[in-house]
Amino acid sequence: MAAQEPSPPSSLEGNKPGFPKKILANNLEEKHMCNSCLKILRRPLQAQCGHRFCSFCFNKIVSSGPHKCSACIKEDLFEDPTSILKEGGAFPDNAARREVEALSAVCPNEGCPWTGNIKEYEVNHEGKCDFMIILCPSCKELMRTNELERHNERECPERTLNCKYCKEPFHFKNIKAHDEICPKYPMICEGCAKKKIPREKARMDTFLQPQSLELAGHKIHELHRALRELELKLGQLTLGGGAPVQGACAPTLPTLALPALATSFTPLPSAVGAALELQLHSEKTKVAELSRRCQELELKVGTFENIVCVLNREMERSSTTIEAYNRQHRLDQDKVEILNNKVRQLERTVGLRDLSIVEMEGNIREMSAATFDGIFVWKISDFTKKRQDAVAGRAPAMFSPAFFTSKYGYKMCLRIYLNGDGTGRASHLSLFFVVMRGHSDALLKWPFNQKVTLMLLDQNNREHIIDAFRPDISSSSFQRPVSDMNIASGCPLFCPLPKLDTKNSYIRDDTIFIKAIVDLTGL
Repeated sequence: MAAQEPSPPSSLEGNKPGFPKKILANNLEEKHMCNSCLKILRRPLQAQCGHRFCSFCFNKIVSSGPHKCSACIKEDLFEDPTSILKEGGAFPDNAARREVEALSAVCPNEGCPWTGNIKEYEVNHEGKCDFMIILCPSCKELMRTNELERHNERECPERTLNCKYCKEPFHFKNIKAHDEICPKYPMICEGCAKKKIPREKARMDTFLQPQSLELAGHKIHELHRALRELELKLGQLTLGGGAPVQGACAPTLPTLALPALATSFTPLPSAVGAALELQLHSEKTKVAELSRRCQELELKVGTFENIVCVLNREMERSSTTIEAYNRQHRLDQDKVEILNNKVRQLERTVGLRDLSIVEMEGNIREMSAATFDGIFVWKISDFTKKRQDAVAGRAPAMFSPAFFTSKYGYKMCLRIYLNGDGTGRASHLSLFFVVMRGHSDALLKWPFNQKVTLMLLDQNNREHIIDAFRPDISSSSFQRPVSDMNIASGCPLFCPLPKLDTKNSYIRDDTIFIKAIVDLTGL
């Protein structure tokens, strides 16, 4: 197994919820579980109430203000202000962190053989596993990390290729469409039948011979003029009369006839007439061919112009439609944002009302359990489980409901440590008396100076465990409270734990009873 590396830098800490439960090689213990995300603790923080949370989860809970601890409410251990989660109200639990990081771990990704501990998983393996299932960023197909490179090179339908002819990039799915428009794609020339001519050059040879309709028309005009001159000369030669042949037309006659034409008009041999007839026929053929090609060009140009007009109209229509869709999309987005704001406002309102309801329920429970004669009996059920929670450190202390000396008298409660506190830790049950802030404190005499008797009741009514004390009036525990409750004062060695572990009459049906009596003399 590789040596343990330092934890990730603090700048990266606390930005993730807990580890998934399936990375554990063994069963998950409850003390290693976050009370918010219910996963394995990552960077654990311990709140004042004793419950543990991931750093990310705790910061997320308190980011919108103080919240009541849901775990305390669920376990019926809620106490104010200890069970209120707020910023700065928790400390890093390094002991729990070391325990969690030392737990044996396996990779949760199918097929991965990695094993180690949670610290090694977080530092060296989390987010880096070759067997992790990811999405292809282009086609959104699921695959393992080690398959992504091959997928991008050979399989992804959205992969980008470079054309081997024009070197321009295009998507693989558009390869046929690109071949249809690639300017360098090899073609067969329609004019000369030459193969492997780039499309841009083949088009130029096919459609630009002559290079423009204007040039073709000019050549046709010249050919028509030359043809008329030839027809005129031929007519003169055939009739055997008329004006002599002008020097400007001499180049159109064979060389043998030049001396005769230079001196006087003499009928030309039949060979010369045949030559002229042949030349005339050739010129007519060329003119007909040029006319045909011009007509083809004009037809193609007209077709292209019609196509361009249709495409322009379609583009205008599409642009109008897209603009309308964009406007509607913006309006829809604005409506969605307004609705989201309303939903967030309603969620905040519901949350505040839920808190008010929880607070009212707590007040109702407190008032229903309160007494107003200085005598209070506290029933603690599920003693075994609560004792185990205290031993494990999950809930070391419990507060009783409040009770009073009279309706407008002192407000008090009890605090018990089922696994002991201070000098009695792990050896005694510790019981303390707490003076709380009440509504009528301004009318009462301070410091509190009434005798207090604490009792663990024998359910056979034979031998109660009793301890009593009179307050030290110089102690801050009995001065007028300036916060919700004063520091607890009482008996850290109230009852030896071995006395409760053996067969006894103090615990029956997994329940104990604590009784407090405040002497009302002088009130």
